Amino acid sequence: MLDDASSPTPQAVTVAASTAAHRLQPLLHDLVSTVRAPTVALSGGDGQIRPAGVQGVFHADSRALSQATLTIDGREPEAVGHAPQGPGATRFVTLARWLGDPVPDPTVRIERFRQVTPGGMEERVEIVSSASVPVAAVVSLELGCDFAPIEVVKSGGDTVEAAAERTAPGEISWTSGGVRVVVTGTGARAEFAEYARTGFLRWPVELAPRGRVTLSWRVEVRDPQAVVTAPDRPAEWAEGEGAPRVVAADHRLSRLFEQSMDDLRSLRLAETATPGDTFLGAGVPWFLTLFGRDSIWAARMLLPLGTELAMGTLRTLARRQGTRIDPGSGEAPGKIMHELRRHEFAVEGNGLHLPAAYYGTIDATPLWISLLHDAWRWGAPATEIAALLPHLEAALGWLGGHADPDGDGFIEYVDTSGKGLANQGWKDSGDALRFHDGRQAQPPIALVEVQGYAHQAARQGADLLEAFGRPGAARWREHASALAERFRARFWVDGPRGRFPALALDRDKRPVDALTSNIGHLLGTGLLTEAEEAGIADLLVSPEMAGGFGLRTMSADAGGFSPLSYHCGSIWAHDTAIVVAGLARAGFATHAATLAEGLLVAGETFGYRLPELFGGDDRSALGRPVPYPAACRPQAWSAAAAVTVVHAALGLYPDVPEGRMLLRPLAGAPLGAVSAHGLRVAGTEVSASVDREGEAVVTGLPGGISTERARTSRP
Repeated sequence: MLDDASSPTPQAVTVAASTAAHRLQPLLHDLVSTVRAPTVALSGGDGQIRPAGVQGVFHADSRALSQATLTIDGREPEAVGHAPQGPGATRFVTLARWLGDPVPDPTVRIERFRQVTPGGMEERVEIVSSASVPVAAVVSLELGCDFAPIEVVKSGGDTVEAAAERTAPGEISWTSGGVRVVVTGTGARAEFAEYARTGFLRWPVELAPRGRVTLSWRVEVRDPQAVVTAPDRPAEWAEGEGAPRVVAADHRLSRLFEQSMDDLRSLRLAETATPGDTFLGAGVPWFLTLFGRDSIWAARMLLPLGTELAMGTLRTLARRQGTRIDPGSGEAPGKIMHELRRHEFAVEGNGLHLPAAYYGTIDATPLWISLLHDAWRWGAPATEIAALLPHLEAALGWLGGHADPDGDGFIEYVDTSGKGLANQGWKDSGDALRFHDGRQAQPPIALVEVQGYAHQAARQGADLLEAFGRPGAARWREHASALAERFRARFWVDGPRGRFPALALDRDKRPVDALTSNIGHLLGTGLLTEAEEAGIADLLVSPEMAGGFGLRTMSADAGGFSPLSYHCGSIWAHDTAIVVAGLARAGFATHAATLAEGLLVAGETFGYRLPELFGGDDRSALGRPVPYPAACRPQAWSAAAAVTVVHAALGLYPDVPEGRMLLRPLAGAPLGAVSAHGLRVAGTEVSASVDREGEAVVTGLPGGISTERARTSRP
């Protein structure tokens, strides 16, 4: 019997079935995001929102528009370029080369100016002709809506278009479950496809020679069920006069700071019930909501710009601090939550089912304590700090109790529900924790950086208790001291370049011996001696760790290394920045500058909007970082990384309660001369600069604060 070449082989059928069952997360790296939280538009570089992947207008974890495709006489314009135009705004430039004069140069140009606002989007379409003849055409905008939850989109799940409704002239709407989406086109005619569930706005246009016409349309989302909203007050680092600005000899740093500030303004959120307390949504599009760890780290990194964001973040999380034991959500008394959604976050195909309020994080609680402490040092009002002290005591209680379920003296986690996150540190992907030979570690897991966070939190919590006349300071200092002794006895391992702390202890209390970026988070926590910090600093800038554009999450010589893995070889901007900050404060100027320079290259590559992460390929591979295709962009702590690099260069470390400002700029000014204006200490605007010789100056400090200069280098 002859083979039928047109029929698939059994192997091909198996592969096809497997592919259909294995849904793929949509890629993001080539999309353009325009955001004003809690609303974001994701489109192609031509401005088109196509019914594919993660493109669309999203609002508070739900897709409001799944399509907004512009055509002229039934043809899509050709893309030329696009650029951000400030917070929540993007301009797209396209061409209609089939219109106008029959010459090589294009004579009809279309610009789409997109402005996203909380709960909506407006777009102005300008058609400009430089042709010598009149131009007549019909402009159409095809629109669709599927109300797809963000977790369905993230998992590549199937969605169904909702039926468009006829409402008013020039208006199309959709309704589902109390959410209503309304699109209005000024001067447009609304039409509806008989064969589909989409609607159209149409404008007939006529342009005189060298004429122009402007069209406009808008979408409004009415969503009473949203759990997050826009804050009801501007940021203390809002736009305009007095806004933070940076002037640097290296213009990449200035431009990265400027774009990052625009992104940070766009990511500001509040809970619907308390719009006065601001926090940062973690990232676009998957995490545009409250995330304990991410929101805390971003607020902590932005303290040089003021304490208002920090206090809003602290209060928001304190209101949701755990009060009971709930294995399903991970809640425990005193614990700080991980993430907040409008409903259960169930990712199709991987068994992940997170309740709307989920507490599966091991590090948010000690980081909350450290943010409270650092905000106090930067001059947050004492009355606001005092109001949170009961929550501090509850968080310390968790640290000394439920955080250590087996009583071995280390903080550890395990997902007992079977439906939550398998890994609950910042490297929370399922395969993030690996031994040097590539084997995966099994839970319960005691992460290395979390022991550092816990040590620092215990000491800082003690400082707060003592300063505000509350009992318990001695207990928590003893707790920190005992943890440091246990850590030194159990975590350190030998490697080709010397000793270093292991990534974690696994369920059998074996050190997970891969060299990773996690150990950089120990700098400044007090868990290390000066000699240990020096050894770690050298390891962090070794070719295996710093051979890319920033700090790799895992050493390139580890068995589990992959440059495009989520946590096993990629580079995260915030991770690199946290380590830069630790190195800078410890006096390792050259080390800090090596990693910071990688971020500046990455910033330039990605249009000064640093993504969540990017590839950890060696610099020699392409000469520029490779995008991680599903990375969020913008992302709060990636944008905040620019502020951290500026802060590290300047070296301002205030202790407002003690009336001191320590100055420790990077020795030798390895990032060049830098000046910053619009910084804030105790609510007062200050300016700081470091010249090309490394001399630092700060002006505008509040009365009663004296400056002292620290030694700027370490042996």
